[in-house]
Amino acid sequence: MKYKFIQEQEGSVSVKRLCYILDVSRSAYYRWQQCGLSQHERNNQALLPLIKQIHEQSRRVYGSPRICDALQQRGIQCSRNRIARIMHAGGIRAKTVRQYKITTRAGVDRTFAPDLVQRNFTAAEPNRVWTTDITYVWTKQGWAYLAVVLDLFSRMIVGWDLSSRLTTSLVTSAVSRAVYSRKPSEGVILHSDRGSQYTSDKMRVFAKEQKIKLSMGKTGSCYDNAVTESFFHTLKTEHIYFSRYNTRLDARTSIFDYIESFYNQHRLHSTIGNLSPVQFELQASFT
Repeated sequence: MKYKFIQEQEGSVSVKRLCYILDVSRSAYYRWQQCGLSQHERNNQALLPLIKQIHEQSRRVYGSPRICDALQQRGIQCSRNRIARIMHAGGIRAKTVRQYKITTRAGVDRTFAPDLVQRNFTAAEPNRVWTTDITYVWTKQGWAYLAVVLDLFSRMIVGWDLSSRLTTSLVTSAVSRAVYSRKPSEGVILHSDRGSQYTSDKMRVFAKEQKIKLSMGKTGSCYDNAVTESFFHTLKTEHIYFSRYNTRLDARTSIFDYIESFYNQHRLHSTIGNLSPVQFELQASFT
């Protein structure tokens, strides 16, 4: 790849200078010119279009590790370091943004449900343990609040809603969507932080009606709801921070596209064998 770059820049920069910058010998470069590309270099050139395709399909969020995983799923054996070198030479980079900040507001003088999860963020089957949380999304109309429900079995977002108000109704709406789409058996665990929306009387009544077991982590500890916080980090650093929303409806449409069209359907997760949530649940249904 270095030799190819030198060849492309030869008209504007001297070969001597280019070889010095790239730490290759001029004699090796001239031999390459005479002999042509090595088999390894030809293989790298053949991989480049596939890497570009996967990168675009991931909405430019995949770096070399996930692109390597995606190639291996297609039966192409490669190393992450090799893919990183090809991406670097081809000018392909994953989107990066500023650090994501976690925010939580605890309920005051409320009764808290016990922690039934104890940081064990796994589930043996779908619809046994769900996690939920709320985050903030800025629009030109003002703040919008996003509540999600995540199934620990597959990391799928099974319910979500967006509102202009930070209320318990936002949470019950997201959970109701999850219940409607997944139809869980009695006793599904819903794990959250101790935010006031989750500790309210309205939430307790709703959970009882839906036969849901509430579970809560400690106040101010993001690690007790780490999986949902991780999803918010992914959503914001891969998508929201690259968008500008004029209205809350714009935000809803954009988030719908990310969650339903990309995240659930296609985004690979290392914790579920480098499959997407939909792929993982489909695979599990046949075992």
